[in-house]
Amino acid sequence: MITVTDLSKSYTEQVLFENASFFINAKERIGLVGRNGHGKSTLFKMMAGLEEPDSGIIKFPKDYRIGYLSQHLHFTEPTILAEGCKGLPKGAEFDQWKVEKVLMGLGFDRSDFERNPSEFSGGFQLRINLAKALVNEPDLMMLDEPTNFLDIISIRWMIKFLRAWPSELMLISHDRSFMDQVVTHVMGIHRQNIKKIPGKTGEYYEQVALEETFYEQERVRNEQKREQTMQFVDRFRAQATKASQVQSRIKALDKMGTQEKLSRIATLNFSFHSLPFPAKTMLHAHSLSFRYDAKQPLFQDLNLTIEKTDRICIIGKNGKGKTTLLKVLMGILAPTSGNIKTHPLLIKGYFEQANTADLHDYRTVEQEIMESLEKKSLQEARKICGLMMFTKNSALKKIEVLSGGEKSRVILGKLLAKPAHLLLLDEPTHHLDMPSSEAMADAISEFEGAAIVVTHDEDFLRRVATKLIIFHEDRTFVYEGKYDDFLAEIGWGDEAVKPKISTSRGNPKDERRARAQDLAKQQDILKPIQNKIKELEQQIETLEKQFAADTERIAKASAVQDTIEIIKLSKTLHDLRAKIDFCYVDLEEATQALELAKLDMLPSQA
Repeated sequence: MITVTDLSKSYTEQVLFENASFFINAKERIGLVGRNGHGKSTLFKMMAGLEEPDSGIIKFPKDYRIGYLSQHLHFTEPTILAEGCKGLPKGAEFDQWKVEKVLMGLGFDRSDFERNPSEFSGGFQLRINLAKALVNEPDLMMLDEPTNFLDIISIRWMIKFLRAWPSELMLISHDRSFMDQVVTHVMGIHRQNIKKIPGKTGEYYEQVALEETFYEQERVRNEQKREQTMQFVDRFRAQATKASQVQSRIKALDKMGTQEKLSRIATLNFSFHSLPFPAKTMLHAHSLSFRYDAKQPLFQDLNLTIEKTDRICIIGKNGKGKTTLLKVLMGILAPTSGNIKTHPLLIKGYFEQANTADLHDYRTVEQEIMESLEKKSLQEARKICGLMMFTKNSALKKIEVLSGGEKSRVILGKLLAKPAHLLLLDEPTHHLDMPSSEAMADAISEFEGAAIVVTHDEDFLRRVATKLIIFHEDRTFVYEGKYDDFLAEIGWGDEAVKPKISTSRGNPKDERRARAQDLAKQQDILKPIQNKIKELEQQIETLEKQFAADTERIAKASAVQDTIEIIKLSKTLHDLRAKIDFCYVDLEEATQALELAKLDMLPSQA
C-alpha cells in the first residue's frame, strides 16, 4: 500500500493542496482529475521524487519501483528498437519481443525499428519514451496525458494494454472515454483537497456535486439559525431576567462557528459566434489529392461536400494527412490535384493548437484578443479574456511568458472574437482539462454554422460528429454516419467488420462495379490479418531455429560441465520458449479472426 499523509504544496499565493491524505492499494488503477493548474502534474512529480512537498509524508513499500513518463527527449541509441530496449528492467534485458510489441501497439511499423529516433517527429519521439516506460514494468506507473501524442488507433491499443496492467497505475488525461475504460478508481484535486472514490469519472463528479449541494444547504440553514440567535441576543441583552438565556445563546454562537460560501471555480465557458449563411452548401471538394512525396500521396480522389449544419470529424493514424487536409480545405495549402469550390460569401474560422507564430511576444493577452475584434472594444476583449480564464491581472501577461496551454487558449480566444460560418479546428481539446474539453464539445455542437474537426478523443467524437472523414489502411474516405456506426460497420484494424454485400439486382455494369468494390473492401479487411499471420509464422520459424541451436549448445556445455554457460543458456532457452508460446497464442487468435472474417463475407442464405 502507498500512503500519503498531510500533504501540502503551494506556490507564492496559490495553494494547490493542504493537509491532503490518501492511500493506494495493490492493483488499483487510478485516474487523477482536476482543473488545469490545480496540481495534478505537481502531485505526480512529488510522488516520482522530482519535486518536494512543503510538508507531509509519501510512503512506499520497500524496494518499490516507480515509472514516470518523461517529456524530456534524450536518446543515445542508434535505433528506436535499441532505445526502447533501454527501458527493460534488470533481468529482462533480452526480452526484445516485449519492446517490439509495445512499439507496434503505439503506431510504429516493423520497418521503423532500425531507424534513428532523430528521424521521427516530436510526437513519435514521445511515443518512444512511452514505450520505454511501459516495458520497464514498474510497481507504479504514472502517465501524465499520454494520449496527447497518440492517434485514435494507438489510444484504443493503450486501453487494452493498461486494462491488463498487473500492478498499480496512476493516469492523468483530459480524454474521459479513455480514462473511464482504464481506471478502477478516480481521485480528484478539488478545493485544495484530494478525494478518491471507486468507480468512473461520472460517479466522482456526481459525488462532488452532491457534497457541495449538501454543504451549501447546511451553510444556509446554519446562517439562518445564526441570524435568529443574534436577533434574540440583541433583543434581550439588556433584560436581567433573560441574562442566562442570552449567555447560553452567545456560547452556542461561539461553538457554531462559520461556514464560508464556496467560491466559484473558473472554467472555460464559451460559445462560437456564427453568421447567417444564405445557402445549403458551403464547400465542395472534387477528386482532392495532396502529396509531399511524388510516390506517396497523403490522400487522393477525395470527394467532400460541407453543408451548413455539418459536424465532420477527421480521424485516423498520425502522420497520414489529417492536419494537411484541414489546411487544404482552409486554403493554406493548394491541392496537388482536384479542386475546391467555395461559396463566395463563406467566412472560415481556423484553429491550429500548435501554431503560435501568429502571436506577438510583446503583446499582452488582452491586446492579442482585441486585435482580432472588428470593433476594438476593451470591454469585449476583457470579456473574452475572462471566458478563456485570463482574469484580472492575468489578462495583462505578455505572450512571451505564457505556457503552451495558455498560448493555445489565446489562439482560441482570437477565434471566438471573429464570427464565422465554418470552423476548422485541429485538436482543439489538446491542452484542455476534462470539464473544458466537454465545454468545447458543447460549444461546437451548439454552433449554428458548420464545423470540421481533427480529433482522437472518442468521447468527443460521440458527442459531436454527424459525419466522418477517415484515414485508414492507406485510404481516405467519407463515412456518412456517426462514430459508433463506423465501429459497428467497418472498425479499426483487427476489429474490422465486413460491410454487408448488396444482393439487389440492377444494371449489370453497376453490379460489376459493386462486386469489385465489395472485393476491394474484403481485401482491405483480410490483408492486414493475413500479413499478421505470415509475420507470426516467420517469427516462430526464426525463434525455433534459435531454440534448436541453443539446445545443442547447452548439450555441449553439459558434456564439459561448463556451469556458467549452462546457467546462461538455460535462461536464454526459458525466454525463447516464452516468446514462442506467446507467438503461438497470437497466431491462433489471428487465424480465428481470419476464419471469422471469411465467414462474415459469405452471402446470407435466404
